[in-house]
Amino acid sequence: MPVRDTIWKSLADISKTASTMTSTKIPEGCFAINKPRGITSAQVIRDVQTHFNPSKLFKPWVDAERQRQMVESHNQRKKRSKKFVKPVQIKMGHGGTLDPLATGVLILGVGSGTKSLGNFLACTKSYEAVLLFGRATDSYDTEGKVVAKKGSEHVTREIVEEAMGRFRGKIMQRPPIFSAIRIQGKRLYEYAREGKEVPVEIEERPVEVEKLEMVEWMEGGTHEYRWPEAEAGREEKVFADKILHFGTEITPEPEAAAASPSGEEVAQKRKREVDDDEGFDEDVTQSPKRPRSSSAPQVPPQTAPTAPPQQPCPASACRIRMTVTSGFYVRSLCHDLGLAVGSLGIMASLTRSRQGDFELGKNVFQYSELAKGETFWGPQVEGMLEAWTTEKAEALAQSAPMSGQVAKGDRGPAGGKYAKGDEMKVKERQAEAEDRERRRNSSSVDA
Repeated sequence: MPVRDTIWKSLADISKTASTMTSTKIPEGCFAINKPRGITSAQVIRDVQTHFNPSKLFKPWVDAERQRQMVESHNQRKKRSKKFVKPVQIKMGHGGTLDPLATGVLILGVGSGTKSLGNFLACTKSYEAVLLFGRATDSYDTEGKVVAKKGSEHVTREIVEEAMGRFRGKIMQRPPIFSAIRIQGKRLYEYAREGKEVPVEIEERPVEVEKLEMVEWMEGGTHEYRWPEAEAGREEKVFADKILHFGTEITPEPEAAAASPSGEEVAQKRKREVDDDEGFDEDVTQSPKRPRSSSAPQVPPQTAPTAPPQQPCPASACRIRMTVTSGFYVRSLCHDLGLAVGSLGIMASLTRSRQGDFELGKNVFQYSELAKGETFWGPQVEGMLEAWTTEKAEALAQSAPMSGQVAKGDRGPAGGKYAKGDEMKVKERQAEAEDRERRRNSSSVDA
């Protein structure tokens, strides 16, 4: 058979397969997962991909993507050897990252659903956090190193509730140094890790707190939360005081200063994922990294001596619940509230209970259920994606202007702008509605 005929036959097979794909339901869209504590948002995506990639549910998506790559490769007249073709992975991203310390709602986009993730950055979010008094850290939470100490014996529930009134409504908030905000092209946390001074003052940004309330007060010695044991050295404390404006006397213990790691060591340890809208990963498709095998014999670890039991933290803590707008830092609220009551404060726990229409206990998938197998999680994920697709279509239809025109800047689902494809769908639905109206009018005139 001539080469040209072979090529055309190959293209015909691809077209036939692609035609079959269009009639097969391809699972795409957005759903929410309950992120566990201790892992990054990017790691959640990689873990989910590990289960989704070989699944029956997402086989149509993988097959369609493979066919798309084959057609694209042919159109570009590239000859690729099979061994150089990367394995197809489910395209995924998230709609707003959570710190490793945090748990709760993490919205994931699958396939074309990743295009809608930007909409969730602008919607309101609800959080529940625990604020622990008496300490300040470079990261504003219990994962950081202590840079300042201050008594909190005078802090009572009434004092805190009164101070909370200053943080409701439209306020100005200064982002934490460990955030993804850029100054002169550099992330704030890069300055912190390198121990360099930020060239300009960190500016406050406008945010809005729609709701803020205390749901639990915990006296010192009655709760599980602890101050961090790691303490910053003198240089780090001086740097933190310049940036964070604690206004406290810096007198580190000699032992703590000597044991403090160098700036270079801090730079290696402080690569954190931060809760900022600018940290949104639109398309995360890397495979989980595997540790390299070693021929060296494995030496069993020595049994560590039993650590003495930790004493209860003497400082009070409180659990607060809030609903906030985009760009809000819960860590900054804990820090600022600690200063407002004449002490210091750090975030000891954080849960995102709601983002947009996704809410814990209602329509959020449990991360732990992935381990139970596709027969368990498959129907749940499929149902969530179908619900998202249906809701999006209804929102598009309801939001369409009566004039038949999609006005510039019109908002789509979750407060985001319509994508070009969505605008076309809206226009098509409007044209169909107008055509039906004309036919009805014509029928009534004939009658």
